Amino acid sequence: MQEPSRHGASIAHIGIAVRELDHSVSFYRDVLGLAEVPLADSDGAHIVGLAAGPSLIELLESDHADSPIGKFLEKRGPGIHHICFAVPDLDATLERCRAAGIRLIDEAPRIGAEGKRIAFLHPASTAGVLVQLTES
Repeated sequence: MQEPSRHGASIAHIGIAVRELDHSVSFYRDVLGLAEVPLADSDGAHIVGLAAGPSLIELLESDHADSPIGKFLEKRGPGIHHICFAVPDLDATLERCRAAGIRLIDEAPRIGAEGKRIAFLHPASTAGVLVQLTES
């Protein structure tokens, strides 16, 4: 959804792990007035997208306990799961990450929820934040 800045990455979305989508979406939709954006389920999560200006909020409900969101909820409870940055060239960005010693979760890009190429960076290398990169 978000176009990258000419100067580098921009925020594409923030993923928030929730226990119940129906309960959680009402705050963002009904109280904050964010419009729902259709997104496909991915990686064992049911996803509801909400437009927050040029970026999205993605509410992520676990499909099963062994999914990444299920494990996150079990360990940490509901809350911010990851931040996603849109980059103009995912392959080049991953090369810069490797060169900088950033630990990659995904060594090669894969297809994410919006049908775009994505890759995750390990939070141990990014100040405790799970970072997702997406190609815009």
